[in-house]
Amino acid sequence: MPVELEGKMIYTVPVTGVFITNMYFLIDEKTKHGFLIDPGASADLILQVIKRYGFQIEKILITHGHFDHIGAAEIVSNKLRAPIYIHEKGKRYITDPIWNLSEESGLKVVLRDVQYLNHGDVISLESNPNIMVHVIYVPGHTTDSIVFYSKEEKAAFVGDSIFKGSLGRSDFYGGDEVQLFTEVITKILTLPEDTVLYSGHSEPTTVGIERARIYKKVVE
Repeated sequence: MPVELEGKMIYTVPVTGVFITNMYFLIDEKTKHGFLIDPGASADLILQVIKRYGFQIEKILITHGHFDHIGAAEIVSNKLRAPIYIHEKGKRYITDPIWNLSEESGLKVVLRDVQYLNHGDVISLESNPNIMVHVIYVPGHTTDSIVFYSKEEKAAFVGDSIFKGSLGRSDFYGGDEVQLFTEVITKILTLPEDTVLYSGHSEPTTVGIERARIYKKVVE
C-alpha cells in the first residue's frame, strides 16, 4: 500500500528483490495521471497498487541503471504501455548485467526499449503539462545518475546519489567518489533548502539538513 508523504501526491512503495528499494509515484491529484520512478522489483505489487488507486502512469523514470532500480521496469512498461526514460549514459547499465550488478546476484536484468534523457530536459505529463520534472545530471554513484526535480512540489528524486545522513556509494562500475561529492554539492545541495530529497534507500530528508551536515563535516 502506498504511503502518502506530507499531504502531497507523492507516494512511496518499498519494493523487494535482492534489496529493498524505494519506488515512487508522482501523481497529478486532479487527473490521477503521473510518473512512476525506479520500479526496481515486485512488478505484480506495483501493478496492483496502480489498479487499486486508479493511477494512470504516463512515463516511467529511472534515476540510474542499477538492477534494483530497473528490475521491474520492462514488465510494468509493457503492461501499461508507458515508455521508460533514463539518462543517455545508462545504455551501458541497462544492457550489461555486470555493470548493472544483477549478474553477481544471480540475475541477468536488461532493458531493451528505452528513451534517453540529458541534463536540462523537462518531462511533463501529457494530461497536464503543468506537472513536470527537471532532469539534473549528477554522475558519481554511476555515470548515468540523474535527479528528477519538481520545483512545484519542492521535491527531488535523487536515486542513490545522496541518502539521509550520507552520500551514496561510489565503488561500483562507473562510480567516482570525488565526482559524486562535487556533483551533490553543486547540483543537489544548491536547490532550495526546503526541497525534500527522496532517495532509493533511506527516509526522506531535505536539502537544508544535508547541506548543514556536509558543511559541518567539511569544517571539522
